[in-house]
Amino acid sequence: MENREAKAHIFGTIFTLSNKLQLLGDRMDPALTVKQWLLLAGVMQCSGSPTLSEVAARIGSSRQNVKKMAAILEKRGFVRLEKDPADARMLRIRLTDACRAHLRQREGMELRFIDELFEGFGTGELAEFSGLISKLDRNVSNMRAKYDEKEA
Repeated sequence: MENREAKAHIFGTIFTLSNKLQLLGDRMDPALTVKQWLLLAGVMQCSGSPTLSEVAARIGSSRQNVKKMAAILEKRGFVRLEKDPADARMLRIRLTDACRAHLRQREGMELRFIDELFEGFGTGELAEFSGLISKLDRNVSNMRAKYDEKEA
């Protein structure tokens, strides 16, 4: 396989795997989709109660998509959307106690999912794969910055 063909194959496979992982993950927990879980994980990675924009940047999504998902999660009792006390135009996301309890309850299921997903991978392979994925992520971030500059 030539270099360009290999790159095209990897590019297509990333999307295919993403779709397959989303379908599998969505079947794991009827209360949360994988994308909703990712939003919650993004909130947990930020300190305090992050804004919609902060979470969007963290998970690589648009503010609009985060707002839509957060509104659904708020109706289900997983988050509270609160206006920022200093700037009412900004919405902050706060996890509820019910959300934290639900995430603790599904933790074992998540660990089994990840273990099964990477079954047969050795420590060295995981380290190499992690490094390669990080390198690809940096390239995507650099490309995004270039495209953002062109649009400005």
